Amino acid sequence: MTEPSKVIHVRNVGHEISENDLLQLFQPFGVITKLVMLRAKNQALIQMQDVPSAVNALQFFANVQPSIRGRNVYVQFSSHQELTTADQNAQGRGDEPNRILLVTIHHMLYPITVEVLHQVFFPHGFVEKIVTFQKSAGFQALIQYQTRQCAISARTALQGRNIYDGCCQLDIQFSNLDELQVNYNNERSRDFTNPSLPSEPKGRSSQPGYGDAGGMYALQASGAGPVGFPQMANAAAVAAAFGGGLPPGVSGTNDRCTVLVSNLNPDRIDEDKLFNLFSIYGNIARIKLLRNKPDHALVQMGDGFQAELAVHFLKGAMLFGKRLEVNFSKHPNITQGADTHEYANSNLNRFNRNAAKNYRYCCSPTKMIHISSLSQEVTEEEIVNLLEEHGPIINTKLFEMNGKKQALIMFDTEEQATEALVCKHASSLSGSIIRISFSQLQSI
Repeated sequence: MTEPSKVIHVRNVGHEISENDLLQLFQPFGVITKLVMLRAKNQALIQMQDVPSAVNALQFFANVQPSIRGRNVYVQFSSHQELTTADQNAQGRGDEPNRILLVTIHHMLYPITVEVLHQVFFPHGFVEKIVTFQKSAGFQALIQYQTRQCAISARTALQGRNIYDGCCQLDIQFSNLDELQVNYNNERSRDFTNPSLPSEPKGRSSQPGYGDAGGMYALQASGAGPVGFPQMANAAAVAAAFGGGLPPGVSGTNDRCTVLVSNLNPDRIDEDKLFNLFSIYGNIARIKLLRNKPDHALVQMGDGFQAELAVHFLKGAMLFGKRLEVNFSKHPNITQGADTHEYANSNLNRFNRNAAKNYRYCCSPTKMIHISSLSQEVTEEEIVNLLEEHGPIINTKLFEMNGKKQALIMFDTEEQATEALVCKHASSLSGSIIRISFSQLQSI
């Protein structure tokens, strides 16, 4: 095995795979500083910001086969310890300077709007258009300048900088697009050259082709505009959260609401703990533990899309020493009965309000949990005392946003963080009922 390097060598990169596809695959592991496409060899070189980020990526892909657009790609450490400018020029990166920038925001603690991005980028030249969207890699935007020189100047000045102190870090690449198509002026897209554009009709995506920096997962009919989500009652919230595209592997067409969960730890699981975990991905109607199969349970979600998110993000998650198996059930719903727990009217269901915001934070279990609804008097010590029974706490951060106290807690493993969430979400701390979610931040 080649010694660890912050440069990753990717093989079997077919002609249909773009730079943005590779960015989406590796950005969850850290900031990507350089990318070289070796088109003649069907290969690519990715340089991460540091060696640990590259090690994390390769450790993850040692257990999960990476696939892009249905094609398996193969990853290993490169013999390069660093990509030089000569490497990039000689090997033809294809990232030619362009007037359109692809911007990814890392460590996003505060919401980023079109207005905020315009404030950051307009000092470097006239910004014609901005389109924003949410991806599994994080919050992204396409920013079109009037001239290529303005975009070069902006990238040179802003790459790696933070919008706010200590967070919202800018990772800027040149896009390979020629022109942004903006149909609506609203909080997600803006054409500064055409202020008379209408605001977006409800439930529609303003930028179907760029919902995922390339339209790879956008729901589109051939030759037509974006398709809505007809099987979902909350189509507008979904469109707002995912920008018309969906997380990789999520189709948005599932209509089965009930999920079968197996390989549970029957000694430690109960309905409320399952509710705490599955409610991250949608509202819960009812839950039933199967008495004849103590390690099995049925969970009925609010709609088929929420069930699909739960299956997608929780399959293979570790909880109480067991690796969960999560699949769609053959039962369309759970019949009411003495052993069925009802949650349809629970005020703890997270998607009754702010549905778009909740969809935006859907992800697989991580080592970091985010705690909100904290009392103003709560201390870091009280939070640690509540959670430390679930595993070693590596780091903590107590902060205020919009006048409300919140916290980030980082555990040693995803399983410990998952256990803390299922056991302590909706518990009382210092007089408040706290709310716990997974955070997609890599570090505090």
